[in-house]
Amino acid sequence: MPPEETRRSRPFVLAAVVSAMRPRQWVKNLVVFAALLFAGRLTDRASLLAAVAAFVLFCATSGAIYIVNDLADAERDRHHPVKSRRPIASGDLGRVSAIVAVVVLLVGALLTAFTMSPPFGAVLLTYAALNLAYSFRLKDVVIIDVMVIAAGFVLRAVGGGLMIDVEISTWLVLCTILLSLFLAFCKRRQELESLDNAEAHRTALKDYSVEFIDQMINVVTASTVTAYMFYTVSPEVESKLHTQYLYLTVPFVLYGIFRYLFLVHQRGEGGNPTQALLTDRPLLLCVALYVITVVVLLYVAHPGTGST
Repeated sequence: MPPEETRRSRPFVLAAVVSAMRPRQWVKNLVVFAALLFAGRLTDRASLLAAVAAFVLFCATSGAIYIVNDLADAERDRHHPVKSRRPIASGDLGRVSAIVAVVVLLVGALLTAFTMSPPFGAVLLTYAALNLAYSFRLKDVVIIDVMVIAAGFVLRAVGGGLMIDVEISTWLVLCTILLSLFLAFCKRRQELESLDNAEAHRTALKDYSVEFIDQMINVVTASTVTAYMFYTVSPEVESKLHTQYLYLTVPFVLYGIFRYLFLVHQRGEGGNPTQALLTDRPLLLCVALYVITVVVLLYVAHPGTGST
């Protein structure tokens, strides 16, 4: 039986709601800034504020989805070594308070999004609907589960572009899909290896095996690297970004992917991409150097870019 909901003070309930929204996972929503960065709008105050608003709205929406997911999986999470400490599974956040938080967050975020930009609002609504479908059904469907995760990242990137009204290139969409598939398959691999009776924690895992996932990782790893390399030397991208030196960022992408594979295969990590990014210093440094290099190439050496 789930633990009884007890009377809690408002600050305690608010803290539990914020915790259930998984703030550490909001790092994923930084993808909305990709269009801002590559469109040369990073120094434009209006565009920067619009992108920040998009980030906040995605955080509110994804946070609400995490609460819904925890409500649906509460009983299962109580038997998980880590997830049992989540606010809903542990009883710190009652079901009624959690449902109220979901309604407030989703309705508030969507109304604000449609008011600011109807196209962005449509993307955010699609993101919410897709992830709700994931929470209740699609997360149990093999392969579809990871493809939905990848779609979520693409919607973030597209939403960021729509909010600042810039064209989204097919290269950005393609690279986002492949990289997110890579991370999702690595996550599934770590879950299979680290959890006892893994399918009891995630139904789709019964249809996966380490050998099968390794094949998928090999495919998306090669595809991600190839797509990004073609992106950096594409005449179309060179014309839009006004630089022929974007290929200088390729070593950072290669190292980042290789480092992540090292964490997955040699250290048994990778089950939580956000945690890996925030705690692994070499990986964090690699990402920082990548961003710095892009900024130098687009804003210092060749200022005035105008598309993603």
